Amino acid sequence: MAFPGGRRALAIVVTLVILMAAGVTWALWPSGPVVKGRDLVIPVVDGPADDQRVDLDATFYPPASGGRAPAVLLAHGFGGSKESMREQAGRLAGQGYAVLTWSARGFGRSTGQIALNSPDYEVKDVRGLIDWLAKRPEVRLDAPGDPRVGIAGGSYGGAIALMAAAYDSRVDAIVPQITWYDLADALFPDASGKGPLNGVFKKMWAGIFFSAAADRLAPDGGLGAGGLAGLTGAAAPRGGDTSGGRETGQASAQGSGQASGQGSGRTPGNEQVQCGRFLPQICEMYQKVAETGRATQEAVDLLRRSSPISVPGRIKVPTLLIQGQRDSLFPLSHADANARDIAATGAPVEVAWFNGGHDGGDGEADWLSDRTTGWFDRYLKGTGSSAGDGDSAAFTVTRDGGRDPGTRRPVLLHATADRYPGLPGGQRTTVALQGPQQPIANPAGGSPSSISAVPGLGGLLGGSGGGASIALDMPGQAAAFESAPLARPAQVTGSPTVKIRVYGTGEATLFAKLYDVSGGSLPVLPSSLVSPLRVTASEAGTPVTVTLPAIDRRFDAGHRMRVVVSTTDLGYSTPAAPAVYRVALDSPTLELPGDAALLTPATGPAWWTWAMPLAAIAVAAVLLLTGRARRGAEGGDGPAVDAESAEVPLVISGLGKRYRNGEKAVDGLSFRVEKGQVLGLLGPNGAGKTTTMRMLMGLIHPDEGEIRIFGTRVRPGAPVLSRLGSFVEGPGFLPHLSGRANLELYWQATGRPPQDAHMEEALEIAGLGAALERAVRTYSQGMRQRLAIAQAMLGLPDLLVLDEPTNGLDPPQIAEMRRVLKAYAERGRTVIVSSHMLAEVEQTCTHVVVMHRGRLVSAGPVGDLLGAPAANGAGPRLEDVFLDLIGESR
Repeated sequence: MAFPGGRRALAIVVTLVILMAAGVTWALWPSGPVVKGRDLVIPVVDGPADDQRVDLDATFYPPASGGRAPAVLLAHGFGGSKESMREQAGRLAGQGYAVLTWSARGFGRSTGQIALNSPDYEVKDVRGLIDWLAKRPEVRLDAPGDPRVGIAGGSYGGAIALMAAAYDSRVDAIVPQITWYDLADALFPDASGKGPLNGVFKKMWAGIFFSAAADRLAPDGGLGAGGLAGLTGAAAPRGGDTSGGRETGQASAQGSGQASGQGSGRTPGNEQVQCGRFLPQICEMYQKVAETGRATQEAVDLLRRSSPISVPGRIKVPTLLIQGQRDSLFPLSHADANARDIAATGAPVEVAWFNGGHDGGDGEADWLSDRTTGWFDRYLKGTGSSAGDGDSAAFTVTRDGGRDPGTRRPVLLHATADRYPGLPGGQRTTVALQGPQQPIANPAGGSPSSISAVPGLGGLLGGSGGGASIALDMPGQAAAFESAPLARPAQVTGSPTVKIRVYGTGEATLFAKLYDVSGGSLPVLPSSLVSPLRVTASEAGTPVTVTLPAIDRRFDAGHRMRVVVSTTDLGYSTPAAPAVYRVALDSPTLELPGDAALLTPATGPAWWTWAMPLAAIAVAAVLLLTGRARRGAEGGDGPAVDAESAEVPLVISGLGKRYRNGEKAVDGLSFRVEKGQVLGLLGPNGAGKTTTMRMLMGLIHPDEGEIRIFGTRVRPGAPVLSRLGSFVEGPGFLPHLSGRANLELYWQATGRPPQDAHMEEALEIAGLGAALERAVRTYSQGMRQRLAIAQAMLGLPDLLVLDEPTNGLDPPQIAEMRRVLKAYAERGRTVIVSSHMLAEVEQTCTHVVVMHRGRLVSAGPVGDLLGAPAANGAGPRLEDVFLDLIGESR
């Protein structure tokens, strides 16, 4: 049984049925529930004596699954607010968790002052939030007053997750990200292992971290979001749920927890301008160390009180530590120290190094979200994956997997191992270094400085990952020691170490770094990380073992490893006094950590790289079959060559073409053009002129009717099209080539003999003179137009089709073009001109065809269309007749 309309119609019907089925499936497929948060103000009591009352601006997201569910506290990063966590909160709530986000004291619309996650302030605030969750009917309880609860957050929020778990036994699981172990060590690092009192002040990060600029830099909080209201707390009220808390914007009963000037609406005072909303003692500490560039014991004690280093053995809950490989603020060593302390209690610990951090990178937002949810599923819900099953691993490292062959975007792979070896690595290897003793100078004033990581620059550069590095070592300030080209690749995972000697007198501030040096490109400083240290130089040479930054990097065969020791770094505080030291290797080897247990998944081609060719073959077969059927159908309408019209340049019969929406662009168009005629194809915009010309040139298929040129039916690739010259929809030339070169290249592309081009006649028509030897990019619009007409006339085609040929020409050039077209037709050829310049058509054309809304309105000689002249010799203009024909008033 034959399908009506043939195989092509059957193919169309099958395709439509498949598309309809897919559309219905998509429409009916269950989507994730929409979770709306309820804004709250939750009052809490904190302070050393539990006598300070603070209002925390919070949002509660009930579980989309309904009933009682485990709760998750989501903590924002420094300078942010609860709004920073909105997307992640909605996602977790949609997966069946009761989620509470809040702006920490001193941030957003919450009252109080910033205390750096102090046990006396922020930790007690979290205790109050857990108390509030214990009273919610949506939250699952382990015991009265004890909700099943986890905490997740990044940076500042990651630290509060760790500290809260240490001080509140009700916390059941945590996922801290890119956060610190020892805040004093983070701001005063020392790679020689002597601690923060001997450390080098990380002045750029500290300035952002402590000053009011931290609010201004926040993309989603602080002054950037709320203007002075963000600083003073005088934000406009917002509506919200009052169940269990007060409506957002309501004043607190007591003002003891407010920062100076908060809520008053006054211009901020001197203290706020200097230190924003920090506690005065923190502001005073920062100003002292920033002025001297050295840590004091008081500063170290204050910073460590807000750090997990102060609570060894007290974090005993399942912990997923996620740390960024591109992080000069809290490098991988902080996650390593946290992992060692927590694992010592027997609590489950997993460590993940991802492609991100405070210095940019990919961020891997979806992967981090999935890991976080999976961790809470396992330890809060009791479901999800178990350790070592592929979705979870004791140690995970994101690595470069090259580029996707289709999108050319970087591919990230996750290497996994069933144990975490720490920064020393599971195995140690050595590489020999070479280099003599070298003098290095500390410049007066510490300037100019070498450059490694610049806070905030990674984000501004789009967070590019990979090995991008902006590192720069100033000449005369750095000593370099280099290996021979590597005989085989070396995968470094952890912290390398190198032993050096420092000669001279006095205390030297130094910065050690490890470069990957290839043959032809600039050296790469992995993640732009350096190891700062202070050492007291001596004439005999002071030996020091330097722990280099923890990295995960493959050094390819043929590359060299270069250890550089410099006296300055833009991100750190360095001495102002000039000095010269000498640096040499104390040991000629560089110790490299590795972890052979890390397994990276295979990077074979994606499924679509083999599936797409198969699909293309199938589509080609379908097109071939339908094309044959179509050509057969076309052959049934009449002979390919009509002998009766073999001498007629153009015959159009019953031509029709529809748009995709079914509207007809051309409808039943029929007309005939004889030799020697200059035909004007007229019509308003949308009449179907350009569509007709494109069908005439074989660029698109008609849906109905046919076009014959010299008796031959037009179809793509038909040999008769070689007798057609055309210029439609504007000229297209290679801008860097000359006009002559463009014409010669075009003719070569036709494959016809050079002598058939009649190049000189076409160039004479163009009238470009010496400009033919200039690049086309220097041409005016009129010059491009004339060159395009000359290109259409190459080979002196029997039928010439021109779209707006006088566009861009000046009056003398228009007159010359009129003469050229008339002379061209008088030689027995035919010209078709589409134009809106009706006065010019009236003077140039012998015949006209008028179209309107895809249909033929009128056709015939121009004289017949205009009619007999009046007694005074004047007659109607073509413009008047044209407007009458299309029904427009004059």
